Amino acid sequence: MRSVVGVLVATLAILLGCAEQGGKPETAKPLDGKKAVLVIAPKDFRDEELQEPLAVLREKGCEVTVACSSLDEAVGMLGAKAKPQALLKEVRAAAFDAVVFVGGVGASVYFDDPAAHGLAKEAAAGGKVLGAICIAPSILARAGLLKGRRATAWADQKDDLEKHGAKWSDGPVARDGRVVTADGPKAAKAFGEALANALAEPLKP
Repeated sequence: MRSVVGVLVATLAILLGCAEQGGKPETAKPLDGKKAVLVIAPKDFRDEELQEPLAVLREKGCEVTVACSSLDEAVGMLGAKAKPQALLKEVRAAAFDAVVFVGGVGASVYFDDPAAHGLAKEAAAGGKVLGAICIAPSILARAGLLKGRRATAWADQKDDLEKHGAKWSDGPVARDGRVVTADGPKAAKAFGEALANALAEPLKP
């Protein structure tokens, strides 16, 4: 009799719990447990290229950290403000599943930046998803990570990417293995989706 009562009590507790959650148990999201770091410039990052991929990744359950060369509030080209959570020079790719460089004219400060190149190379060596949008693919190109890979960027960066061995793609988003690039703010959401798709795929041995 006591065991029956116990089962009834447990069942009631489960039902009440579901009722408190609107009658539906929480469902797992495709990127639960995944972590990404989005690197922005301290000034003149492109607003949409941070906001839209960040929203897509978080909606799918990915934990996102914003990193910068400074912890001061960063200001986008259109006035958006972002408070970085981590210093670029202290970020380690091993702590994340994806490393993404946000564009905007300010991203040029990282074109030849040792910390940016080091993080990108660590990510590539560790099989992480590596992304860049707008002019930021030049960071990957100059770090030697786009040689022989299909990639796109803001049109002005075509010569720079090809000079460093990339195979230019005219599409708004290009993916070659674990490397995802995009050409600008109009592709920001699609870029976020492509990053999410890459993150959702299991690593190949």
